Amino acid sequence: MNENTAPSDGRTGTPSRQADLARRIAVRCEQLGLTREEAANRAGMSPRYLQQVLDSGADFDPAGLLRLAVALEMTYRELLEGPATPPPGQAPAADHPMLMKLTTRECWDRLDTHGIGRVALSVRPGPSVLPVNYTVDGGTVAYRTDPDGAAAAAPGAEVSFEVDHVDEHLRTGWSVLIVGTAEHVTDPDAVQRLTERAGTKPWAGGRRDLWIRIVPADITGRLIRTV
Repeated sequence: MNENTAPSDGRTGTPSRQADLARRIAVRCEQLGLTREEAANRAGMSPRYLQQVLDSGADFDPAGLLRLAVALEMTYRELLEGPATPPPGQAPAADHPMLMKLTTRECWDRLDTHGIGRVALSVRPGPSVLPVNYTVDGGTVAYRTDPDGAAAAAPGAEVSFEVDHVDEHLRTGWSVLIVGTAEHVTDPDAVQRLTERAGTKPWAGGRRDLWIRIVPADITGRLIRTV
């Protein structure tokens, strides 16, 4: 059974799990700006039926619960059981944490050769922070995007780029921040070289033919470790 397949009996479990399900529906409706009635209509069910099921603790019709998951833009498993992986930082802080500065070399070492980072752009109506695939290239960071996309920084624009990592088990982590200037990579040989590197295929898919290079003016990093 995959995560979008409803169980054959349609049972949602104990009263406590039913209450959790009701809370997840309410939270997701708030996130999407939907009323409960609008969510029911999206799912092709009567708002009264949805209200009755949630109030009474009765089991959902399995097909209806699956439609509700789709209407709320969730997988069936996320709706029934909650997120499979909680966001980082749920564990309490370590007993004796220590915040340390990283050297420039240590910052580049943690950036490694490629990965996923966040680029921050100054746009209207307000700043924008977007995840991008990146590669490290000769003391710079480069990423590819749609020329008309949200991450397409203008040549000469001041941008920031951030990468971080959290070890939930050890309750340690680090972050690296680059502040610099965006350049468009137009040389065909440079474009080909960057494109052929491992890890540069955009996870978002689609045509993303514009390579942008961030030339650092400053690079800083912090490390949280335990004593």
